[in-house]
Amino acid sequence: MAEPDLVVRVADERDEAALAGLRRAWLEERCGHPVDDPGFEAAFAQWWRLELPRRTFWLAEAGSERSGWTAVGSINVVEIGQMPRPGARAGRIGQVGSAFVLSGFADRGVAGALLARAVEHARERRYRRLLLAPTGNSAPFYRRAGFASAGESLLVLDPTAVPD
Repeated sequence: MAEPDLVVRVADERDEAALAGLRRAWLEERCGHPVDDPGFEAAFAQWWRLELPRRTFWLAEAGSERSGWTAVGSINVVEIGQMPRPGARAGRIGQVGSAFVLSGFADRGVAGALLARAVEHARERRYRRLLLAPTGNSAPFYRRAGFASAGESLLVLDPTAVPD
């Protein structure tokens, strides 16, 4: 049996349910069981509407025109506008987020195809940098794609934590 065709395209409002389904599958694959959250899809839809103006989402689909298409992966890039300063104009950077491929489609080039579209987008938009925070397992994949360590200059604060 032949491998299904793969398409990677920019997602739009018609893809909200497919992206929510992939997000649910991401968690369920990691925890090994279904997650009972009947309000998740509505929460995702609300988040999607708020984020869409500043994020570009790509959806990877496997299938064919004849058999139909099934969402098998996604990635997104949030655009961050940098503040201008004297002597330097504002620029843009991108942050890769929520890259995911269904486990049944791992090692079939889906992740590489999604990342290639995100990098192409960064070049077209003339981002100064494309950032990401990889998981331990995904770091080698991103390094092979040309990403380099940015050092240990990232700090984080939980604003809900009570100070000592």
